[in-house]
Amino acid sequence: MQHFQQSVYNLIVETSTNLPADVRKAIQAAQELEDKGTRSALSLSTIGENINMAECNVSPICQDTGMPTFIIHCPVGANQIVMKKQIQDAVAQATKDSKLRPNSVDSLTGENQGNVGPGTPVIHFEQWERDDIEVKLILKGGGCENKNIQYSLPAELEGLGKAGRDLDGIRKCIMHAVYQAQGQGCSAGFIGVGIGGDRTSGYELAKHQLFRPVDDVNPNEELRKLEDYIMENANKLGIGTMGFGGQVSLLGCKIGVANRLPASFFVSVAYNCWAFRRQGVIIDASTGEIKDWVYKSGKGIAMKGLAVEEAVDKLEEANEQRREIVLQTPISEEQIRSLKVGDVVIINGMMHTGRDALHKYLMDHDSPVDLEGAALYHCGPVMYKDENGEYHVKAAGPTTSIREEPYQADIIKKFGIRAVIGKGGMGAKTLKGLQEHGAVYLNAIGGAAQYYAQCFKKVEGVHFMEFGIPEAMWHLQTEGFAAIVTMDSHGNSLHADVESDSRAKLEQFKEPVFK
Repeated sequence: MQHFQQSVYNLIVETSTNLPADVRKAIQAAQELEDKGTRSALSLSTIGENINMAECNVSPICQDTGMPTFIIHCPVGANQIVMKKQIQDAVAQATKDSKLRPNSVDSLTGENQGNVGPGTPVIHFEQWERDDIEVKLILKGGGCENKNIQYSLPAELEGLGKAGRDLDGIRKCIMHAVYQAQGQGCSAGFIGVGIGGDRTSGYELAKHQLFRPVDDVNPNEELRKLEDYIMENANKLGIGTMGFGGQVSLLGCKIGVANRLPASFFVSVAYNCWAFRRQGVIIDASTGEIKDWVYKSGKGIAMKGLAVEEAVDKLEEANEQRREIVLQTPISEEQIRSLKVGDVVIINGMMHTGRDALHKYLMDHDSPVDLEGAALYHCGPVMYKDENGEYHVKAAGPTTSIREEPYQADIIKKFGIRAVIGKGGMGAKTLKGLQEHGAVYLNAIGGAAQYYAQCFKKVEGVHFMEFGIPEAMWHLQTEGFAAIVTMDSHGNSLHADVESDSRAKLEQFKEPVFK
């Protein structure tokens, strides 16, 4: 199998950079359903543009390339030890080539180990009676991984009341799972649901459902009806793309079932963002060459929708009160106080990245650069170092901001930061800090790593490389970075409003549906 490693490498590149046809069609359908001239429509236009750019640039669709998870079916006699080593080598090469972000971190020390280490990549082998080898891969980022949820029935669910050990209780769990994700999992998303098993196998069953084609039909009639019900009604919650409110909150729902212990009844939900990166190959067991692809390629399916600049103009036309404001860093408090929720902001000038490690560090130390009036971007980019030793941004979408909630208000106060950029919104402590210290939260479009990468014209420097590339503090010369004010300095939060509204809508699904 002299070509096996190269075939796996090709699979990784295809999965990271090109969404398959069934996923693209689901996103296109969402674009058709979403009201034009809304924040969600703008987000979907950005997403469509980003998908096209990733394919053209052969670069990651989203900067968070997740924990590579391989599901392998192989014939009896295949050397799994050799295959595992070649998969690891292919993952290492793809990381070196900036097709994957170095995402494997030592759980005790925090040291970044690339993408190969204890437990990474995840590789599952299973024998089958065919002569070929099937290798499937899913790249599921941390933002949506954190919105996975597991229920133990019976349970009392917010807005839905008691969920019992029956099909209707399962229905309530799935509806609640979509509600609790809000925009933090980069909605509109896809969910895989596992009914039964134990705590471990239930989650595994749920993730396996994500390998099903978006347009397939569940052979179990009861589960087919439940999938149809969820797809029809989850979108009535009004969460919308990125949690901005809107018509489409869910793009796909697949449900599987396994036996369980009499004492346990688990419903496990694996949430996946719109950047649904999964692909597979059929490999010749004698040569290691690719014979076929499991999912139809999305190449050549250009995404519908307006260019981002045009979508912003439509947003302006649809609501005369919504404005587009250009800000040059450093930003003054006066400029910030003039902004309000719904404004589209275009940022030019220096921008700094900062995630979990940096926020923790800054609580007890000084910043290596002056952050007065600065824009701080919650982002762990994919970087490429050229032959001259200069770094270039290859992918740079936002990470989920709520992880920084314990730190953010204190850091804004300490350093005079004026704009915090991320996705999914932040909580009450940060909102109060924005109001007291004159700052705003800007929601960028989750997963739009190619669109935002083009906004960074030059890497001016970097600090804390010892944290690893995703967690380092990058200093980026920026031009034309667009985001939406979703938390302003006057105590207003779009995220809190959408959550409250969707919570009220959730209650309409309290009464039994499946007997």
